[in-house]
Amino acid sequence: MSKQYDVIILGAGPGGLSAGIYAGRNRLSTLIIEMGQDGGQIALTADIENYPGQMVEGESGISLVARMAKQAENFGVERVQDAVDKVELEGEIKRLHGKKDTYEGKTVIIATGAFPKPIGCKGEASVLGKGLSFCATCDGAFFTGLPVYVVGGGDSAVEEAIFLTKFARKVTIIHRRDELRAAKAIQEKAFANDKIDFLWDSVVDELGGDDVLSFMKVKNVKTGEITEIQADPKDGMFGVFGFIGFSPRTSLFEDMLTLENGYIVTDENMHTNIEGVYAIGDVRKKKLRQVVTAAADGAIAAMEANEYLSK
Repeated sequence: MSKQYDVIILGAGPGGLSAGIYAGRNRLSTLIIEMGQDGGQIALTADIENYPGQMVEGESGISLVARMAKQAENFGVERVQDAVDKVELEGEIKRLHGKKDTYEGKTVIIATGAFPKPIGCKGEASVLGKGLSFCATCDGAFFTGLPVYVVGGGDSAVEEAIFLTKFARKVTIIHRRDELRAAKAIQEKAFANDKIDFLWDSVVDELGGDDVLSFMKVKNVKTGEITEIQADPKDGMFGVFGFIGFSPRTSLFEDMLTLENGYIVTDENMHTNIEGVYAIGDVRKKKLRQVVTAAADGAIAAMEANEYLSK
């Protein structure tokens, strides 16, 4: 690609799109590169209720991100779908090498996000897509009328468990502790839902089945007791959804940027250890990873890039 951009944004989640809006509004030539679906993790969320200014009558991750993308487009931000597999970040001109093309920019904003952690049990790979999922909004409808188990106890796990009650006959939350970590408001909704049960102090030890997920072994972390759960013969299977956290997408930057536990270290203004390179959203080291903080990160990074370029 012959064009040289002022700003290249890697990732089109809320942070990346927010950065695009601010960069485009500052009349910076801006390119957003996304390898898949816009939105990152938020695209997997069926119901959002804590983003300022959202549609009060109901907002999904997909609808919110679609409006963000339209805003960026209105400010002249260019888009390309490509998978970047090599980056050159040192020097005045940064180069991102994708499967389709090579992209050059004076600054780079990394918004690559994170991906769900595997449950980490025996047999997990054999039932992925055959009863095991990590996306309730993607796959929830496939389990209409069936029992479903949700692994995890944080906000995402409990929110998705509530969402799954729209389809499943029963939803059981499996959590390794004896209390949830989710926000109190979310917990209250779950406890008030008569379709949700809880399996406390437990972890999934094994998943299996011939063609589909039909049995699961659950271990009590306090007693060590193993309980085997079999699918009802009338159902033939059940569903398991994993929501135990995320791993940042930082493998591209391991030898270049300062990382801590896999997350990119930045200062409060999103600066990495390389001049002209910024990291935002779920990929950077920070305490709170929410849509609103990702959007704020993006705005800050774009303004910092603008100041860097003006010098």
